[in-house]
Amino acid sequence: MPEYRRILYQGGTYFFTLVTYKRQKIFLSHDVSFIFYESLEHIQRLHPFTNVAYCIMPDHIHLIWRLPEDDANYSMRISQIKRRFARAFVKKYGIPVVRNMQHEKRRELTIWQRRFWEHLIRDEADLNQHIDYIHYNPVKHGMVDRVCDWVDSSFHRYVQEGYYDANWSEGCKTNEKDNHYGE
Repeated sequence: MPEYRRILYQGGTYFFTLVTYKRQKIFLSHDVSFIFYESLEHIQRLHPFTNVAYCIMPDHIHLIWRLPEDDANYSMRISQIKRRFARAFVKKYGIPVVRNMQHEKRRELTIWQRRFWEHLIRDEADLNQHIDYIHYNPVKHGMVDRVCDWVDSSFHRYVQEGYYDANWSEGCKTNEKDNHYGE
């Protein structure tokens, strides 16, 4: 069995990718995205962090978080968010995929892949590249033609704060070496 090593840096800024089980497209409605937002905000109140950027796609979510100066435990936060979301989702919509014996044994719901992808942000340029990547993701996946047309993203907050022009993505291509972003 592979050994997973995570980089734990107190006060670090991290890029994450969370993927649904078997790439189920469960985030096709804003109601489901709202359940995720509620789950994230609930855990954020209990275990603070700054949600720097996000994008919710039909079968995966990208996040950038900045952790408190004395804390590096992002795994616990992600685990609790995924658990809370899964329970609320199942309560409202039922279990989307039949569980196998292993899922039953571990009492797992078939909403999320077990693991997640993480990257420690190294500097301001790395942060900006990942923020651009997150916001451009709906265009990259052919969901919309313009970033401003995707609702479930922090892009609109960045436009309001003056970091982006509303038409930023028109004619824009992000770095195409993006397969390492956990998708």
